[in-house]
Amino acid sequence: MLRTVLGAVPRRLVDRKRSPRMTLTAPGASDTPPHTREPEPADHAGLAILALSVGGFAIGTTEFVTMGLLPQIAEGVDISIPTGGHVISAYALGVVIGAPVLAYFGARWPRRGLLIALMSAYAVFNLASAAAGSYGVLMAARFLDGLPHGIYFGVASLVAASLVPPERTGRAVASVMLGLSVANVVGVPAATWLGQNLGWRAAYVATAMIALLTVAMVRLFVPATPADREASGRRELGAFGSLQVWLTLAAGAVGFGGMFAVYSYISPTVTDVGGLPEATVPVFLLSFGLGMVVGTWLAGELAARSVFGSLLGGAIGTMAAMLVFWAVAPYGWWLLPVVFAITTLGSVLVVNLQLRLMDVAGEAKTLGAAMNHSSLNAANALGAWLGGVVIAAGYGYRSPALVGAALSVLGIAVLLWSAAVHRRDDHSSASRS
Repeated sequence: MLRTVLGAVPRRLVDRKRSPRMTLTAPGASDTPPHTREPEPADHAGLAILALSVGGFAIGTTEFVTMGLLPQIAEGVDISIPTGGHVISAYALGVVIGAPVLAYFGARWPRRGLLIALMSAYAVFNLASAAAGSYGVLMAARFLDGLPHGIYFGVASLVAASLVPPERTGRAVASVMLGLSVANVVGVPAATWLGQNLGWRAAYVATAMIALLTVAMVRLFVPATPADREASGRRELGAFGSLQVWLTLAAGAVGFGGMFAVYSYISPTVTDVGGLPEATVPVFLLSFGLGMVVGTWLAGELAARSVFGSLLGGAIGTMAAMLVFWAVAPYGWWLLPVVFAITTLGSVLVVNLQLRLMDVAGEAKTLGAAMNHSSLNAANALGAWLGGVVIAAGYGYRSPALVGAALSVLGIAVLLWSAAVHRRDDHSSASRS
């Protein structure tokens, strides 16, 4: 099936041998690789990418630990648990708003200085969350803490790409994103345990310390580069004039929503549909986290062959995995490898969406790279909401998997639309020349 679909895709998007830059080629993209200087020696580049990955670990731990400590947080600021869920939404809203706003105002900043400023702000707002004595203050602190999220990953991805040869760009960006994945396996459980035993505020203090560690590591290991004097907020906003940017964002917001439709309701699916005891739910959550780690690593390897092909293959695989999830949900432990597959394929999408945006945004690379996480947070909201709609309609806890499959189909359609636009623009360029 994948071969049939790929047959409709322009060869420049999927054939590495035809073009050395195939992994990032798209209409409207700059012919200049995202490297602004000679690659660093391997040992220096490795330490710099490690520093950037630690920042991803800090962000991933902070973002998801709130879910694990929601009852304690709600009690701590004297609100109900459903109202406490708004704290999670406030962070997500900060991510969506922060990416374009900070990309606009930070366009002329030297990238290392911008990364340090972003992680310093992250530490400050985590400490503000820990000190919050009321619901309103906590909401404001969580919103502000979400602001640096998207642009940090965008700028860190651009810096990582500039440190390695072009053929290793995918692996470098995947390494930065790996910090976010590892956070779900190590950081979130550890911070949750800390919050349960020392109070929920301790978890935010701990993540603030990790953010400060990132500041120190970025200062020590990430090389300084001069600011781009030609960069401007106006130029960054030019990314929104590209149809390919909008199509890529739509592919992420729609196609990735399926994973959140399933993830949001995994606990009742395992217990009420699968018939397993509540104590098994953490095992399934661990499988989600491990799938993210494996998928992020795999994404870097696949990106070296074809970014667009990886996106299309990941979307088709996700659709199939969702259908299998729906079919095997009543059979308990058979669901475990399917959960692993869903997040593995989802992580392939995340990394390659990042790479695609870095390229199709042309000169507006900062905004293009940063907007990926705005798109993914929109997917989070969309998937969880639609999953709740079908459950409330009486279709049961495994029905969100069918929603996820439908969203994957829409994501595939958007990607094929993107390929058609690419082909049209290629033909137009050829006819003019």
